[in-house]
Amino acid sequence: MAKSRRIIGTVASVALATLLLGACGGGDEVPAEGETAASGEVVSAEGAAVLLEAQSLTALDQAIAYPKKKQAQISSEIEVLEPGQESGWRKYRVPVYVHVLEGTLSVEYDAGVVKEFPAGTSFLQARGVWHNVSNKGDARADFLTVTMGAKGVVSMEER
Repeated sequence: MAKSRRIIGTVASVALATLLLGACGGGDEVPAEGETAASGEVVSAEGAAVLLEAQSLTALDQAIAYPKKKQAQISSEIEVLEPGQESGWRKYRVPVYVHVLEGTLSVEYDAGVVKEFPAGTSFLQARGVWHNVSNKGDARADFLTVTMGAKGVVSMEER
């Protein structure tokens, strides 16, 4: 089971890295009116599962912006939260893609907004906003985190 999660995480990371490296350096484009941060798994005509497609907003409806004038660096990890466990308060300075592999994540944002993300959900974490990720369920929550940073840029701060 752990090996299959590593393989899935690696494949997802490589696919996302390939896609994003072409987009790094980002423009200042603003998302079209009506675009939402909703995500879900969709099966394409070719039978591949689409986890996130043409997403341009974070979980708090912020436009995605990549670090500029620095060499892109992409990192990924599979994080695990046991029932009742929390990540601690943190905020990201760069875009972060999250895919929930198992369980449900509960994300509380600084302004008191709480969002739930069940297994199979993909989203882009809010940027520059303090948040705490927790597992309020009875089962373990596993999630893939892909950080799209840049050389010399601190990607995350913790309180």
